[in-house]
Amino acid sequence: MIRLRQVALVARNLDRAVDELCERLGLAVCYHDPGVAHFGLHNALMMIGDQFLEVVAPTQDGTTAGRLLDKRGGDGGYMAIYEVDDLDAREAALDEAGIRIVWRGDLPDIRGRHLHPADVGGAIVSIDQPVPNGAWRWGGPDWVAHSHTSVVTAIAGVVIGAHDPAAMRARWRTAGVEHAVTFQPAGVRGEGLDELELVATDRRRAGEEMRICGVTVRLV
Repeated sequence: MIRLRQVALVARNLDRAVDELCERLGLAVCYHDPGVAHFGLHNALMMIGDQFLEVVAPTQDGTTAGRLLDKRGGDGGYMAIYEVDDLDAREAALDEAGIRIVWRGDLPDIRGRHLHPADVGGAIVSIDQPVPNGAWRWGGPDWVAHSHTSVVTAIAGVVIGAHDPAAMRARWRTAGVEHAVTFQPAGVRGEGLDELELVATDRRRAGEEMRICGVTVRLV
């Protein structure tokens, strides 16, 4: 089993980006994860159904997030985080394919692996196995009480810009994470997570687009 469980965006100004996302998408913050301080960041998470939209922002110099902001000229996409139920088998397959893991987190209720961006491309990809299936430590201790679905009900997928979309798709396929992701030619900002597709509560709004936090949010 694999499903897209969380998408992270990166912003220079956390509060401004989160306020706009909440206002325009009918969301509410469910958690601020103190653990991201390890990466020189602060964050906010918002629930969409039982999935999560996260915004991170640097709190110090020299972070990966800060370098991405500089490289792409501002706010944009950052991470795609997948829930899996077979992490050990996937890690063995990644090792056999020569795809490096740059971070390992092992906690009693969740284990996560960040894949090397150079081996996958387009975004930081993480594969995480919660205990039990369906739990999600990153959303905080009481995320089930924070579902707001007046505008959107689920994260349908992400769109990533690539200089060679077919080649990047092949790398994601080799990594076993070619799920809920579409690849398109990169624009002037270069490669990266450029679009977020969300399921509209009112299906008549499908096709609407809005620009928030450096990504195109499309209702589907």
